Amino acid sequence: MKEVKHLDSDKCREQQICRVTLVGGAINVVLLTVKFVAGIVGHSAAMTADAVHSLSDFGTDIVVLVFVRISGKPKDKSHDYGHGKYETLAMTLIGVALLAAAVGILCSGGMKVAAWMRGQQLEAPGTLALWAALLSVVLKEAVYRYSMAAARRWQSQALEANAWHHRSDALSSVGTTIGIGGAVCLGQRWTVLDPLAAVVVGLFIVKVSIGLLRRGIGDLMEQSLPEEVETEILRLAGSVDGVSLPHDLRTRRIGNHYAIELHVLMDSDITLREAHDKASEVENLLRSRYGAGTHVAVHVEPQ
Repeated sequence: MKEVKHLDSDKCREQQICRVTLVGGAINVVLLTVKFVAGIVGHSAAMTADAVHSLSDFGTDIVVLVFVRISGKPKDKSHDYGHGKYETLAMTLIGVALLAAAVGILCSGGMKVAAWMRGQQLEAPGTLALWAALLSVVLKEAVYRYSMAAARRWQSQALEANAWHHRSDALSSVGTTIGIGGAVCLGQRWTVLDPLAAVVVGLFIVKVSIGLLRRGIGDLMEQSLPEEVETEILRLAGSVDGVSLPHDLRTRRIGNHYAIELHVLMDSDITLREAHDKASEVENLLRSRYGAGTHVAVHVEPQ
């Protein structure tokens, strides 16, 4: 019965994540169309760079939809621990996509700034690009908040990474708005503000992408859980009556679930059944704290 409830919960989680991602994807399609048109018609390098960022957003929406569906599959003969790592892989791929978009934006903006420094006259952006940037700020910040709330509720790494992708697009649009607004309001001498804004946007995206890559690669390489989580695990295990000195703790993350292995000491005179029941009590306590999908293995040693 517990296994059935766990599978139903995973199915519900997958459906909710897909729904949130589809909402973000629909908004990305609208925005990338508007931004490309505004960037080309409005002669704005910053807006074109922002459009590329929205295009990468749309691509990561597809990555999330595909990999979350795979990660939601139950364990099978070839995956004893389930398919949760696919969600971590999705987060890593999103980080790569962000980094690639950032490099392209930096190169494009940097070349325009260099051309301006050599005396080349840059075309001033139009007001259409400015309005598109303002629309992007509002919509992308709203999608970020919506996606992040769902990511925290459903403990989804991929959805959290995608939410940050939305936030980075919103903040990049803030920079775009400032650059385009300055170029429009201050006249021809300040048209360099537009590509400068694109460079600032690119640097910000690099920072976000590196953070996602560090987390994703860390989990794929079996990085331990944070120290405060491990300390809490040892405290919870030691709080069970008859269990003492939990040690040799090993932890890692499998998608949105934790994997916990530890050794505990028990009275050497108790029966095997009593030792088993107390070990089960430790396992149930940890699952009640970290979720039913938590993998827990308790090795009992005589005190």
